[in-house]
Amino acid sequence: MKTCADSPGGALGPIFGWLCIGAARFTSAGTILIHVLWLTILVGLFCAAPAQAREPEPREAERIVKVGPQRQVKTLTEASRIAQAGDTLEVDAGDYLRDVTVWMQAKLKIKAVGGRVRLIADGMSAEGKAIWVLRGGAISVEGFDFIGAKVNDRNGAGIRLEKGNLFIRDCRFLDNENGILTGGNPDTTLEIINSEFGNNGHGDGQSHNLYVGTIARLTVIGSYFHHARVGHLLKSRAAENHIFYNRLTDEVGGTASYELELPSGGIGYIVGNLIQQNSTTENPHLISYGAEGYRWPNNALYLINNTLVDNRPQGGIFLRVKPGQQTVVAVNNLLVGKGKLESAGPGDFRNNFNIDWDQFVQAVREDYRLNENAALRNKGVEPPVVPGVNLRPTKEYAHPRSTRSIGGGPLSPGAFQTSTRP
Repeated sequence: MKTCADSPGGALGPIFGWLCIGAARFTSAGTILIHVLWLTILVGLFCAAPAQAREPEPREAERIVKVGPQRQVKTLTEASRIAQAGDTLEVDAGDYLRDVTVWMQAKLKIKAVGGRVRLIADGMSAEGKAIWVLRGGAISVEGFDFIGAKVNDRNGAGIRLEKGNLFIRDCRFLDNENGILTGGNPDTTLEIINSEFGNNGHGDGQSHNLYVGTIARLTVIGSYFHHARVGHLLKSRAAENHIFYNRLTDEVGGTASYELELPSGGIGYIVGNLIQQNSTTENPHLISYGAEGYRWPNNALYLINNTLVDNRPQGGIFLRVKPGQQTVVAVNNLLVGKGKLESAGPGDFRNNFNIDWDQFVQAVREDYRLNENAALRNKGVEPPVVPGVNLRPTKEYAHPRSTRSIGGGPLSPGAFQTSTRP
């Protein structure tokens, strides 16, 4: 039989000891009952006391999967089968021939290490569509070249984005039928930073350097589009388009159609871009808006601080706008060639200037920075204020495929605020 000496240790020991001694002094049933009630109350109070803070359990480390000919995982095809949501795939630089695949993961980072990764289709495609087909969640890709995608329906793509959110940085899309081709998922977003799209298109005018369907948002910054094969340099049906500080130039030998087309309207913020039409183009338009009708509830085009160059000897059309329920605002643009922006129809057109070639540093080399002594230097006006979007340029395109900050001084018209190279 236990005695008071057998009281439990720890924090409850003194409590049990005190109650045990009290119980020994009072033997009546009523007195014992009172002590039992006291014991119940005290134990309840003790258990209700806040526990000491636990150390947080260690977070599981981000899993890195290394891919390369000398690694355990040797191909992107194999990597796509074993990758899990949240993984980072580090792919060794080099050429990956016919390494096509489909990505279904909810979240992935895929990046080249040690140099560029060149994915060369060489007649192969995933699902008869593209080098990569994406229908997962949030995927980022950095440091890859997608080369030579061609398929039976003439719509092969470097990347076919069918679903999810795709972030592209420092990638190149060369000699495909489409550089990137998206589906029409209304929740999809595509963001492209410091990348290049060149010589894409089957040649039938139905495929393009970049071909974006009816997705939620397209963002393109610091990127270089050139030499589309008959198709457009950039075509987007997205509800919202943020096209900032890019170079869209068809250049010598180019046969592109539109340099920029937003055929379904939507919101288009076109800020700080160099957009140039070559003399041998098959279509006279540089920018087209709403040609297929306005399918979105909000339709507004903002052309702010762009340099638009028309090299067609007979003259082209800087801006074509289909009449309808839309807003057009054009401020601080430089025009090289014949014609006016106002010919597109009603809109807010301010501080846009036709300018001669000799006002630029070296226009013959596509260097459209204003000379130091150019008459229009510092003659810009403040762009309109739009909630949530800064239309005042803070950067300018720097070739090849990057941007540089320009500070907050007085604005000049056109895409370039500085006259010296980076």
